[in-house]
Amino acid sequence: MSNLFSLAGKRVLVTGASSGFGAHFARVLAEAGADLILAARRRDKLEQTADAVRALGREALVVEMDVADYASVQSAFADMPMPDVVINNAGISRVGTTDGYSEADWDAVLDTNLKGVWAVSQQAIRGWQAAGRGGNIVNVASILGLRVGQQLSAYAASKAAVVQLTRSIALDYARAGIRCNALCPGYFETDINRDWLRSEHGERQIKRIPFRRVGEMPDISGPLLLLASDASAYMSGVALPVDGGHLCSTL
Repeated sequence: MSNLFSLAGKRVLVTGASSGFGAHFARVLAEAGADLILAARRRDKLEQTADAVRALGREALVVEMDVADYASVQSAFADMPMPDVVINNAGISRVGTTDGYSEADWDAVLDTNLKGVWAVSQQAIRGWQAAGRGGNIVNVASILGLRVGQQLSAYAASKAAVVQLTRSIALDYARAGIRCNALCPGYFETDINRDWLRSEHGERQIKRIPFRRVGEMPDISGPLLLLASDASAYMSGVALPVDGGHLCSTL
């Protein structure tokens, strides 16, 4: 049983690996035996994550990639070894009402959160098919892709689309041995939402979580390893909430 969640011998690509979930995921995957390809726009921050991975005795390759830029994704894949597992983690948010968003804000959220997942997944799938092998994609969606919150229409729309894209990939490529699942975190404190969680509205939201707290990084480590490892070999198209029971809260 100790080897059930092992990633020994696996190479894992993590996008958005410079901070937040991505940096945490990199360390968790390294502890499970994986070698890492770390991708993000900020190379200096990536090097910090890479140092943490190397300190655990694993390899870490740093790749500059802007997932919202299709050419950047193509270039990164051309210059790096093929991963066995892809963690599509890069994401951003913009708070605002539908009539209040600027076109630039709307496009930034959708291009990063949805187009980026599609572009990275496409390049991985093409590589796996060319090599005649399977692969595993884990998309980081959100409980806001399953239900909705106030003034987050761009984010919620992008994450709901990621959930459906996950299911579509799972269906289209099952016979090729390619799996795709979505991790759907609830409210965890990260750089994206730290200030909001400390606001009056954020504090009210926390009270709606049955556990009465936001998630802590160790809370998501096990679910990540489940989906990234062969422990989930018969799972595909799943949207797995990790939310302290938030989706079960009373209406």
